[in-house]
Amino acid sequence: MMVKAILDNATDRMKKTEAALLRELGSIRAGRANASLLDRIQVEYYGALTPVNQLASVTIPEARMLMVTPYDKSSIGNIEKAIYQSDLGINPSSDGNVIRLVIPALTEERRKELAKQIGKDSEGAKVSIRNIRRDAIEELKKAEKNKEITEDELRTYEKQVQDLTDKSSKEIDKIAAEKEKEILDK
Repeated sequence: MMVKAILDNATDRMKKTEAALLRELGSIRAGRANASLLDRIQVEYYGALTPVNQLASVTIPEARMLMVTPYDKSSIGNIEKAIYQSDLGINPSSDGNVIRLVIPALTEERRKELAKQIGKDSEGAKVSIRNIRRDAIEELKKAEKNKEITEDELRTYEKQVQDLTDKSSKEIDKIAAEKEKEILDK
């Protein structure tokens, strides 16, 4: 049935929005070492841009240190350069075999800035969720107009879409609250 496809599509898109928010927030530096900080960094490797996590293993030997061990020792200079040029704000130090990244402690001011950023990101995700809801309801109204579903069924399905929206919105709030707590806890 067409309605099931509309609801499944909306659910799928909402889940993808939640996952995107998780990825986005995962790259925010919280004053603790987290391997996902390097996920967005691309390294020039034999003429192609390659993610760091495909060129090296990233480990966390201490609470505030990342250690990047390249699989190919000849790529260490390129990895170091890519990290240095990224927006991380962390200077890599290399001993020729591994690259160490010491994550500095966050100042109170920086913590508050990051908390605001988390709020903006989560609000952007909620806007996406509401747009998905709007699209799904428009499709349902078209189906009703084309006599594929009745007016009563339309109301029922609209309620289901709203329930999906509420559930996804709560999940986004939960994700943002967890990250905010992580940032604000010293």
